[in-house]
Amino acid sequence: MSDRDWAKEMAKIDKQLESVSDEALFPTTSSQTPERRAEVREQQKSTSTWAVLLRLLLSVLLGIGILFWPYQARCGLGLAAYLAAVGVVIVSGAWSAIWSWRHRSGRAHSLSLLILLWGLILGAMEVLPRIGYAKGDPNHPATWVCK
Repeated sequence: MSDRDWAKEMAKIDKQLESVSDEALFPTTSSQTPERRAEVREQQKSTSTWAVLLRLLLSVLLGIGILFWPYQARCGLGLAAYLAAVGVVIVSGAWSAIWSWRHRSGRAHSLSLLILLWGLILGAMEVLPRIGYAKGDPNHPATWVCK
């Protein structure tokens, strides 16, 4: 066992904490002036609408457009191109999610996260059977290269 008397040690710490004011322990972070806060709010209101919606629209179009992929994506180069396009859907969903988060657009952020999830699901449908984690089927075989 330790030779220290922990009750005395804790009493010392309590005495030190009592001597320090609450303001010193928990400083306020309101260093911005009310004018600066109003300026930031106005800037967020003016920039959030069109830029966020434009990025979100691009991401939604990519997420829908991937459903109409015109090329064979079972194996080989076609599969690589499809997975690259799915990667673009994932990146665009993350891009619009970050942008909508920064501009406090809740609905746009939720839709962006759904697009990101959609891209991850599409990628998982192609990759998981090929790495042995899921069972392959005729549309998603367990091979990377064509025979």
